[in-house]
Amino acid sequence: MKHIPRKRFGQHFLSDGAIIDAIVRAIAPKPGDPMVEIGPGLAALTQPLVERLGRLSVIELDRDLAQRLRAHAQLSVIESDVLKVDFRALAAELAAGNDRGGLRVVGNLPYNISTPILFHLLDSADVIADQHFMLQKEVIDRMLAQPATADYGRLSVMLQWRYEMEDVLFVPPESFDPPPRVDSAVVRMVPRASPAVVDFAQLEKIVQVAFSQRRKLLRHTLGRWLDDAGFGGQFDTQRRAEEVPVAEYVALAQTVRAAAVPDGG
Repeated sequence: MKHIPRKRFGQHFLSDGAIIDAIVRAIAPKPGDPMVEIGPGLAALTQPLVERLGRLSVIELDRDLAQRLRAHAQLSVIESDVLKVDFRALAAELAAGNDRGGLRVVGNLPYNISTPILFHLLDSADVIADQHFMLQKEVIDRMLAQPATADYGRLSVMLQWRYEMEDVLFVPPESFDPPPRVDSAVVRMVPRASPAVVDFAQLEKIVQVAFSQRRKLLRHTLGRWLDDAGFGGQFDTQRRAEEVPVAEYVALAQTVRAAAVPDGG
């Protein structure tokens, strides 16, 4: 029975064999790699992956698709909203008796919740080896954007702090059924081995405040927030949020955090 793509799940299924082959080559799965696929759908990418891996865990929210996937002897199906999955626990489970390193995460992410998924995974980055995701091309452009560009924003700062990233493959709409109305691409994300140590919540708040009114100078937004936080250090607020490099946001979060912690605290 043919599965009808469901709009509420943002379902667009890969159907281009050449693109699928190119994605698998980019991922380069090896037998025994601890890997999980988010949103396997009709298993277009799942099948070539599991053939190379021997075993694959998949996360699928759609009940009908999850039932189909359970019929595949080499798949371990997690029927769940991906935002509720504990990737740290999953990494530990798949690493049991396996010396292949961190968890490898792949998937054709639902475009309507791709950003929340990326932020959800941030919390487990230290147990992840790499991530390969199909995303809307404009989202990847924002992820990789450099300061002083229109695409540079909250997503750029938060992800570049934690990952090395590259756009590895362009995917046109006709590669899907049904075709989305946007271009897609595949991004490779490798967690940095030694990221700057910073309080995640503090960095996230600073970046959120900074980009809340990106057309204004920071003295109107982040400057006021820093004053309220009792910040006495040096930070140039005569700039717009998009002009501040990732390293400066991180350094500011570290300084504000240190100033907020009493001696011996």
